[in-house]
Amino acid sequence: MAPTHVLRCCQRGLAWIPVIFIALVVCWSYYAYVVELCVFTITITNIGEQIVYLIFFHLFFVMFVWSYWKTIFTTPANPSKEFCLPKAEKERYEKEERPESQQEILWRAASTLPLYTRTGAGAIRYCDRCQVIKPDRCHHCSACDMCVLKMDHHCPWVNNCVGFSNYKFFILFLAYSLVYCLFIAATVLQYFIKFWTLCRRKSAENCPKSENNPAKFHVLFLFFVAAMFCISILSLFSYHLWLVGKNRSTIEAFRAPVFRTGSDKNGFSLGFRKNIVQVFGDQKKYWLLPIFTSQGDGLTFPTRLVNSDPEQATVTLHPDSNKCMPDVSVSPLSESQNRLLSNEQHANNAEDHLADNPLKSAESETITISMESES
Repeated sequence: MAPTHVLRCCQRGLAWIPVIFIALVVCWSYYAYVVELCVFTITITNIGEQIVYLIFFHLFFVMFVWSYWKTIFTTPANPSKEFCLPKAEKERYEKEERPESQQEILWRAASTLPLYTRTGAGAIRYCDRCQVIKPDRCHHCSACDMCVLKMDHHCPWVNNCVGFSNYKFFILFLAYSLVYCLFIAATVLQYFIKFWTLCRRKSAENCPKSENNPAKFHVLFLFFVAAMFCISILSLFSYHLWLVGKNRSTIEAFRAPVFRTGSDKNGFSLGFRKNIVQVFGDQKKYWLLPIFTSQGDGLTFPTRLVNSDPEQATVTLHPDSNKCMPDVSVSPLSESQNRLLSNEQHANNAEDHLADNPLKSAESETITISMESES
């Protein structure tokens, strides 16, 4: 046990190296821009330029550091106690050796839970490590050694799991780091060209008097670093914006979630506007601030309960009381789900019409929904 504990502590310590590296680069960039560029490089005759540069630089710097801090130190959300097996059921589950019997125990325990996703084989998603039934979009992170609600990925640059509790902060961190690098590269460019063109000449009399000034190195290197980070962050930020618009996590982009009706990569998509609101919240005035405003509780999410995929099995429902239909339990939508789906009035009107005229509806048309066979 002792060597394992020591190894685990070493791994946790080494995991902070990327974060420390980013922190050192950010601190150096602050010194290089404020001191070496704005104080020593920009002449005193351009006092207006100095003030404007410093104001916008500190604005972007504060927002960048704030969002980065929130992304790092926000604790990932975990499944609640209701998703844990009762003590008696847990003991039975551990004693059972047959997977079929274990699944029967899980099905009984999950009958009252708001679950819509399954494993690839159609079984209940259960984490043996955390001993919890996984809520929809929840996955186990081996690096954090815990199940994380709406897990997107584990990011080494923040040494934390990006999921439901800090996904908005992560998006803002990418956005402000991109703006931060773009601003530095744009404002340093003219001085980068000046040092690069004049100081590369071999003739000493043609070089500026401050050729040996450390500001030359800082300005040149600052532009290279800002441009390099800008290119890499731009691709990652664009990808995550696409994921937000599709209401997918990085895991779901590579492996589509499996519902009762089968796998559906767009199963959680509610439309572009609602997908954005689900991550950033209803109030637009808080969208650009690293304050938690995401909708829902991370345990349940609105889904496309009706899937019109013609390749999947379908069951035709007739308003005949003599027909015996399979009992499929679907837990009611949570408050966040009802709020997101509140404007679906046309669906409600159709249901009211069918309830008022059951016999007429039976003669004219049938309702077909997709349903997974649980046999």
